[in-house]
Amino acid sequence: MNRVLTATIGGVAALVTLGAGFNDAADTASAVVAAGWVIAAAGCLASGRPAVARWAGLVAVLQGAAAIWPQAVPLAIAGWLGFALALPDGDLKTLPRRIVTGLGTLGGLALTLLVEVSPGAYATAAVVAAGAGTAAIVARCGPASPRQRAALQWTGAALLLAAAAGAVIIGLHLLLGVPRTPMAWLVGALVIVPVGALFGHLPPTAHVGEKALLEAVVVAGFAVMIASVYLVVVLGLGRLPAESERDLLVSSMAAALVVAILAIPVRNRLLHTARAITGRGGVPPEEILATFGARMSRAVPFDELLLQLAESLKAAMAPAGAEIWVGSDGVLQRTVSVPDLPPERITLNERERVIVGRTRIGGPSWLAIWLPGMLPEGGGLVRVAPAAHLGELLGMIVVRRPPDAPPFSENDDQVLVQLARQVGLALHNMRLDSALQASLDELRRRNEELQASRLRIVTSADAARRAIERDLHDGAQQHLVALSVKLSLAGEIIAEDPDVARTMMGELREDVQGTIGALRELAHGVYPPLLRNHGLDQAMRSAARRSALPCAVSVDLPRRFSEETEAAVYFCCLEAIQNAGKHAGADAAIEVEITADDKVLRFTVTDDGAGFESAGEGHGFVNMRDRLGAIGGTLTVDSAIGAGTTIRGEIPHA
Repeated sequence: MNRVLTATIGGVAALVTLGAGFNDAADTASAVVAAGWVIAAAGCLASGRPAVARWAGLVAVLQGAAAIWPQAVPLAIAGWLGFALALPDGDLKTLPRRIVTGLGTLGGLALTLLVEVSPGAYATAAVVAAGAGTAAIVARCGPASPRQRAALQWTGAALLLAAAAGAVIIGLHLLLGVPRTPMAWLVGALVIVPVGALFGHLPPTAHVGEKALLEAVVVAGFAVMIASVYLVVVLGLGRLPAESERDLLVSSMAAALVVAILAIPVRNRLLHTARAITGRGGVPPEEILATFGARMSRAVPFDELLLQLAESLKAAMAPAGAEIWVGSDGVLQRTVSVPDLPPERITLNERERVIVGRTRIGGPSWLAIWLPGMLPEGGGLVRVAPAAHLGELLGMIVVRRPPDAPPFSENDDQVLVQLARQVGLALHNMRLDSALQASLDELRRRNEELQASRLRIVTSADAARRAIERDLHDGAQQHLVALSVKLSLAGEIIAEDPDVARTMMGELREDVQGTIGALRELAHGVYPPLLRNHGLDQAMRSAARRSALPCAVSVDLPRRFSEETEAAVYFCCLEAIQNAGKHAGADAAIEVEITADDKVLRFTVTDDGAGFESAGEGHGFVNMRDRLGAIGGTLTVDSAIGAGTTIRGEIPHA
């Protein structure tokens, strides 16, 4: 850093000393501008912008060469153009920028080495280069990052100020004949550009680039306007001012510039004073509207946003207080109030909701009819602006003034109406966000239940396969093995002892019938043929006959349903019957009822047994819920100690 500073000071001193020895004032001004570019290069290098520093150093060298050899001015102009195209990072990233920079360099070299150029041609080339560079800066400002945008904004502000200074210099020269050598002053004004480019890359000043650009636009606009107006007025007189009139003209131009610069802040201060005198101090209502709209687009918590709105309303138009009510379905609550008031709720009937929701703004007379409870007790002025969206009342804005305060103006009413519309839209969007979040939570919960249900179904299917394998191994397979052994024995003794063989054949017949019964029982457990062939009525009655407890069945169905639906109802009822047989008690009885209407198939399994607590927590109930949930059905379980158990299921159908 010290080496950079030393080299900078040395370079600036050398250029200034060199410029002081020039006979031509324009050459001296060019040396001063070159010194400004040296400072910009050093500052960019110290700020960690080496690429920008290299371009600034290149422009400084070319500008210094132009100060020594005026024929090199076109080459210096090409360097300025290259710097503008390389902003904000000092890199010619795109092909068009490289092409324009290359053409500018070739043109500058050609004009420098081959052609004798007049000052007018220099000025034309400078204007063209400035226009191309400004257009490039404007085009890159939008998509740039905040840091890059700051560099572009500061450079643009410097270009505007330099152009405005040039316009003022030309106007003064035409009007007053000063300065006598305007070219030197025009060149010297360009020192603003490297200074602005440097500020755009310095951390302490980069963050105010947008403000600098706005202020530069205002100052440059006023300066150009004043110079133009005076030029037109003076030329309109038909003569240039005499020597004795020039001082007065200069003073009046300076006064006009000062008035133009101070006009806006003085106007704002006078308006503030006028509002204070008339009892309307604080921020103007229009500013509240603009501020609230800007805050809505930011990540400000909604409660904080409403509180800020109430505070702004009290300061601007409601000395006695401001309130914001929020609610839905005709129930509104006081959410925010300044000064702080206790919570309160009002309830509107259907007619009141419609009338209030469609009202633009209401005063005391309107309140006396529709919201009499909101009239101020000690008198005073009040305005109510309902916050509605698509005719639905979502809230209200209430502002109050003391009885001796000025009445609400039409402008106040308009601001309240606009604020109420924005609040209504914000409340509507917030409700949509809440509904969306609730839907996402419900979807997430259902997804988790679905994953758990799939795992239980897979586990249950594996368990069912193992049970079938065990039943086949311990039941039908053992019977078949015994049959095989007995058949072998019968074959051996059938010739030796016919009586024993006949006895063994009878036993074999009984074994075959037992095997058939075991297989039939196993088939019933997998999927009963009666259910497939004859439906729920006969299948449930067959299951009831096998129940351990007395079981009455009532089935009233208009038609057959899908296999999935009938299977879900059958196995859920079967599970409920088996649970009752295990836990209801020996003296209990079971009733099964299955009905259907146009939309829902329902079943109920009731027992008058012992009952239990924590209904629906067992493994069997989980299986039933999984079966019904897979086809969109639901299951409810009601049970209490000593009051029996009732299991209800519902399955929607087309």
